[in-house]
Amino acid sequence: MWIGRLIAALDERWNRRVRAPGERRGAGVAALVVIVLVSGAVASVVQGLLAHSIVGIVVLAFVAGSLIAQKSLETHVAAVAEALETGGLEAGRAAVAKIVGRDPDTLDEAGVSRAAIESLAENFSDGVVAPAFWLALFGLPGAAAYKAVNTADSMIGHLNDRHRDFGWASARFDDLVNWPAARLTALLVVVAAWLGNGMSAGNAWAAMRRDARKHRSPNAGWPEAAFAGALGLSLAGPRVYGGTLVDDHTMGDGRREANAADIRRALSLYRTADTLLIALAGVLAVLIWRW
Repeated sequence: MWIGRLIAALDERWNRRVRAPGERRGAGVAALVVIVLVSGAVASVVQGLLAHSIVGIVVLAFVAGSLIAQKSLETHVAAVAEALETGGLEAGRAAVAKIVGRDPDTLDEAGVSRAAIESLAENFSDGVVAPAFWLALFGLPGAAAYKAVNTADSMIGHLNDRHRDFGWASARFDDLVNWPAARLTALLVVVAAWLGNGMSAGNAWAAMRRDARKHRSPNAGWPEAAFAGALGLSLAGPRVYGGTLVDDHTMGDGRREANAADIRRALSLYRTADTLLIALAGVLAVLIWRW
């Protein structure tokens, strides 16, 4: 929340409409530097204060855990499945509107279901794997700085008149810091599909190799394609955002007619992949400790 308030304040003070586009882009670069340095510095102080005792390390673990959205992601996506099952299409549209930016009124049941699964796939990468990755590399400062960049991208990294220039640096840097996590997420999903009943690791791998680079995002296509292949679905494709049709490439070559049951299957795949991530972190921790 405080990172968001900092970004909003910088946007208000530095993103002046009277400035030339080049000046606004430069101000956006400076804002990104401030956001990363402040968040990383605060986290460094917290880590320095807590990392010298067992109790402090336990508290530090809880602080770091607050930056990884494992449970909230599952809760929000499961709410879409429950809404479709109990309240029908209108309830499903209302539930999915809380987690995606596309126009919910344009979605039928299959569209609502695909949107929920796509959000699950992308946010597994951005909200779980990526902060865990940077936490593993650089501790709490790495995770906090990542979350600051991700928050900046969501707030100002838009191609609208106000943020096209000021938010350029945040959007591009967010793509960069999410690059390794997106590929790791896809690999976790492939392995999870191999472990899960009714999932296809082979199709997940094939869809990832074939379709991921065709996505308009340099990162979102990797987890989306892996989920699509594992579940036997076709995700992404044409979608409407703010009344504008975005003609994106489809991920996977399965069926388009997804439903609430497919959301439940996607959640099962997510839980297995998330367990693999936790196991991987545990193995790395033991190896580092022994080394």
